[in-house]
Amino acid sequence: MQLADHSHLTYCTNIHPGESWSAHFEQLKQYIPAVKQEVSPDKPFGIGLRLSNTASLELSKEEALSEFKAWLETQECYVFTMNGFPYGGFHHTVVKDHVHTPDWTTSDRVLYTIRLFRLLAALLPEGMEGGISTAPLSYKLWHVRCESEQAAVMETTTLHILQVVEQLVRIHRNGGPSMHLDIEPEPDGMMENTQEFLDWYLHYLLPLGIPFLEDKFGISAEEAATAIRNHVQLCYDVCHFALVYESAENVLQQLKQHGLKVGKLQISAALKAAMPEDAATREAVVDAFREFNEPTYLHQVIARKDDGLLHYPDLPQALEDAGNPAVKEWRSHFHVPVFVGTFGVLSSTRSDIEQVLQLQRKQPFTQHLEVETYTWGVLPAELKLPMDRSVSRELGWVLQQLELPAR
Repeated sequence: MQLADHSHLTYCTNIHPGESWSAHFEQLKQYIPAVKQEVSPDKPFGIGLRLSNTASLELSKEEALSEFKAWLETQECYVFTMNGFPYGGFHHTVVKDHVHTPDWTTSDRVLYTIRLFRLLAALLPEGMEGGISTAPLSYKLWHVRCESEQAAVMETTTLHILQVVEQLVRIHRNGGPSMHLDIEPEPDGMMENTQEFLDWYLHYLLPLGIPFLEDKFGISAEEAATAIRNHVQLCYDVCHFALVYESAENVLQQLKQHGLKVGKLQISAALKAAMPEDAATREAVVDAFREFNEPTYLHQVIARKDDGLLHYPDLPQALEDAGNPAVKEWRSHFHVPVFVGTFGVLSSTRSDIEQVLQLQRKQPFTQHLEVETYTWGVLPAELKLPMDRSVSRELGWVLQQLELPAR
């Protein structure tokens, strides 16, 4: 939905199963009208669309796309953002690190992303900008053998991303909408914090991209740099940055310093807890984390020590090291409902969401806001509600934090 500050708020449909377009469309028809009725009954409702590769191929067929556009018009809905991170199956299968497959070293990722942008260009309302969030190049733990291998991965993935940028520039120069690819850092991605995003942007994307666009379009270096900044932006997933203990003020200040933009704010919360020195009390905390140890998604844990951070690739590895006396706090990558602050002896990083939404309210830094709690299906039973009620409650909570009505 469009808000009074001209931004748009939605939720990501990656919470709905269905890897084929027909299956996913059935989910949208079941849940979108109910959510809209609850949070935006008299105004158009924006959708944050997630399409698997298979679904994107099927929706690219003229008949399917025309049917979807007609449904959007009938329901008074519109699509302004997409989630292009998960390529394949995302429900009822083991996802784990395969969420990065295929990564940006492959042509499959390029073709999939360009296809999504063509669909988005066909769906966007006139005059509205669009964005698609995507993986942070690759999974870092696949490339740990040597620095030269990591550098080669950074260069290859950047050149592939520039193929997408070329298409976005062409679309816009030919009268199409302005659209941006929003890179989403996450723990153990090739980019997992602000500094790594900046290092990539300043030392790979701009140096490789400026001459690339100069050659493709016959434009100046300054024009090429502006095009890159417009078409490649940050997807600020609040959960992910909270996991690496970064404040919203720090993230936004560093981006502003380098003239970079936030294309999408993904509103999500992680689990956290202090790790007490007392053995019995600590065991109660560890037992609570065990309740969230499920086999579908990666639940990276980043522990805080007095001398820095300790990374565990998944919750089982953290549980094995639960007695580590140097560890003072755990934060785990488990997207819990944003409107819940505590989970027994555990709590969430909801305060990070509150802080970033305060900054957005005072001085908007992005036009796209998307709630992304995709773990409803694997949450403990006592946290589950009917899907439409859960989504509506999350969106309502965000609106309260923003203190902004729908337009």
